[in-house]
Order: sequence, then structure tokens, then C-alpha cells
Amino acid sequence: MKSGLIVAIDGPAGSGKSTVAKLVAERLNLPYLDTGAMYRAVTLACIKKEIDFSDSDAIFGVVKDVDIDIKNQDNKFEIYLEGENVTGAIRAPQVNANISSVSEILEVRKVLVSKQKKIGQSGAVMEGRDIGTVVFPNADYKFFIDASFDTRVDRRYKEIVKKQIPITRVEVEQDLKKRDHSDTTRKYGPLIKTEDAIYIDTTGISIDEVVENIAVLVSSER
Repeated sequence: MKSGLIVAIDGPAGSGKSTVAKLVAERLNLPYLDTGAMYRAVTLACIKKEIDFSDSDAIFGVVKDVDIDIKNQDNKFEIYLEGENVTGAIRAPQVNANISSVSEILEVRKVLVSKQKKIGQSGAVMEGRDIGTVVFPNADYKFFIDASFDTRVDRRYKEIVKKQIPITRVEVEQDLKKRDHSDTTRKYGPLIKTEDAIYIDTTGISIDEVVENIAVLVSSER
């Protein structure tokens, strides 16, 4: 596998792209980066500092100074905020409810996109909303992972419940509707399927099958 290979995987929340991206990275022996986790970490930092989420200047002040560290060890992705492992904490309902207010701020996106570009310089499987459009528009491979809305709600609900975080399916549904609207309509870095991205609908398809198809395609063309 060549050095610097970039596999961009974009898609809406609950589509299965995170699981797919992690397993593809493992198959291709490449680092994995969940860019959304970085926005979540900033959101968590704002919560800890009791920042008003309507104050974009205050949020920008946080992202400029906050220490976010990404670690990939033994095929395990972890994110640290000011030295603390917050891989689980960034999935809390309060973070879900406020991440859109953070991710739609241009100045915040510029800071994090710059960090993401540096992380991916040596090659990576990167997943998020704007990998193939903003972070790495010239990625070697682009995939857009999607699924029906009900399927995405079920997946996200099971994922959160498994982590023993109290939440109802209705709350998850409302959150996904909010996230979808924010992701697709925001002015900067909206969720868009590019013409050169391969579209994969994971509704009714096993994750293993999706991973196999992507890994085989990438490996066979290198």
C-alpha cells in the first residue's frame, strides 16, 4: 500500500460509516480518523467550560486553545481532551444536542480541518461529513455511506444504549433529524455526495460485506 493513501468515507449519522471506516483501516493497515470526534471533543470542552453555545466567539476561543490528541494503537481509536481520554464521554446526549452549534462555525471548521489535513498527510482512512469535499477533495478513494432513516435511528439507538447512556428512541430520532438538517444545510462544509464518490446504501447489508467490497476495491487497484 502506497504511503499517503487517503480513503475518504462520508455519510450521515448512523449510516454505519464509523464502523466501516474502522474495519477498512484495519484491513488496509492504515491509521483511522473519525473527524466528527474532534468536533465532539470541542463541544465537550465547551460544556466543561460552561460556554454559551449561541456565542460563536467564545466557542472559537475554546477551539484555538484546546488540546486534542488522537491515538491509534492496536487498531483502537482514542481521543484525548487536555490529556483525558474522552472517547466515551463525547457520545453523551448533551454533546449530541450541541455539536451542531459548534460544527457550523467557519472558524472552528478551519482550525479542525487544518489539524485533520496534518494527521492525514501520511495516509489514513478518514470519515466524517466533508472529507471528500473539503478536507481531502483529491482523496485516492471516496465513498458515501448511507442507509434509510429508520435504520440509522435503530443503529444509533442501539449504539447509545449499549454504552449504558439513558436515552429513548424518540430522542435519538429527534437528534438525527436535527443533525441531518444541520449537516446538509450549513453554509460551510455541508454533507454532500461528490460525483466521484462511490455510493453505498447499507440498509439490509452486513457491515462485513461493505468492508469487504471497499477493501477489495482499494487493494486491487494499488
